[in-house]
Amino acid sequence: MEFTYPDVGATLTGDLPAGYTHLRHSRVLRVPFEEAAEALMTWQVQHRLGMRPLPSAPRVAPGVKVTVHLAVLKAPCGIVWVIEEQDRAGWAYGTLPGHPESGEESFLLERLPDGRAKVTITVFSRPGSLLTRLGGPLVTLTQRLFLRLYARALDLYAKPADDKDQEM
Repeated sequence: MEFTYPDVGATLTGDLPAGYTHLRHSRVLRVPFEEAAEALMTWQVQHRLGMRPLPSAPRVAPGVKVTVHLAVLKAPCGIVWVIEEQDRAGWAYGTLPGHPESGEESFLLERLPDGRAKVTITVFSRPGSLLTRLGGPLVTLTQRLFLRLYARALDLYAKPADDKDQEM
């Protein structure tokens, strides 16, 4: 895959590169780890947020490509790393040519002693197009909002449908 940035995999090591905006958001979820992991690994979080992910596979895996559509925006990405362990699950995707940003975003779930999950979403990015350069601080503000919405969508995923609609 032809990623648009040199620091592929930096969200896994935690050593985020200089020259990018760094964002991180964590939340303890109310849903069981297994349910959160399944939702995360099958693109359900993106669907829940009204995005249209068009992946090359139904489940996240190394090498899978996905183009995420949100309104008129199109964001091609490639899966950089995947973890599926008893107490941890997650993955990261990195930007491919045509994405309005340049960088990486990861989603990592950890099982807590009570069976719930904690999600940590980590991003490093910088403008990758004229549109995002012109957007400046508004782009970063939107990214911060989406980190919180991702965590909230994952938390609400396993709730009954009537509760989901009331909370979003």
